[in-house]
Amino acid sequence: ITMTSSSADDASVSSWDGLKQRIKAHYDYCSSYYHSIWGEHIHHGYWITDEEPKERAQIQLMELLASLAGVDQADKKGAKVLDVGCGIGGTSRWLAKEHDCHVTGITISSEQVLMARKLTQDAGLTEDQVRFLELDAEKMHLYFNGENEKKDGNFDVVWISEAMSHLPDKNLFFENASKLLKQGGKLVVADWIKGIDLTSEQEASYITPIEEGMLLPPLSTIDQYVSNAKSNGLKVLAEPRNISKNVSKTWDISWSLVQNPSLWAMALTQGRDFVAFLKAFQAMRAGFAEGSFQYWVVVFEKV
Repeated sequence: ITMTSSSADDASVSSWDGLKQRIKAHYDYCSSYYHSIWGEHIHHGYWITDEEPKERAQIQLMELLASLAGVDQADKKGAKVLDVGCGIGGTSRWLAKEHDCHVTGITISSEQVLMARKLTQDAGLTEDQVRFLELDAEKMHLYFNGENEKKDGNFDVVWISEAMSHLPDKNLFFENASKLLKQGGKLVVADWIKGIDLTSEQEASYITPIEEGMLLPPLSTIDQYVSNAKSNGLKVLAEPRNISKNVSKTWDISWSLVQNPSLWAMALTQGRDFVAFLKAFQAMRAGFAEGSFQYWVVVFEKV
């Protein structure tokens, strides 16, 4: 069967929509478990001394990003922030409490929205300080610039931590982020990245198992992120920084936390995706150790 360009594009869109539904189902089902073992911050820790508890290391990652973007400066208090892929809202609440930001968090998971709102209420924060929406990140410009809110060029900061790797069309994300930012606004990125010029053996051994287990479209390189940003009216403000060695301990801790046999028994009842996800923890550790799999942070500015 010969597939026309249009039908091939339709098939690709359908495939990515299917992946998004699997991602949504995963986080709808697993987020309460993540919260129970990892706390409100469902992201990597950043170890400076290697002695910090994971909770402190997670805060240090947010502190690093806030510092690189200048969010921690006194004259930046009250910044309007869009937290993309906000999970259960840990970063959103931290930005509101620590830096007086007004934060909108978006996630594809309805369960995460419910959890985020409850945790935010329990923390004594108002909806004016932090609010959460169930929204596909690739549709965020349509939402914020549509009949809903008309907020083109309204955000001081777009913050995306460990979520862009889930997006099939990364250039579209940079395009939308640029439209939503004010002139001089900052795009803060922390993400899983693959190394440059990997061999086919490295791809097969270290990258593909992570992509399959973590429900990811093909991973990008940091050069691709920078190129996408520049082609959409953004310049590099804080140079890309490979912090893999500072964050890789996250997966040593995660692997130790999922050794409970009852968890694996539960995973088997939930199907292939959940089992592959748990097995990918080892792939993450191996990828970090070998160097093909990396963690980078970078801040861009709208010009």
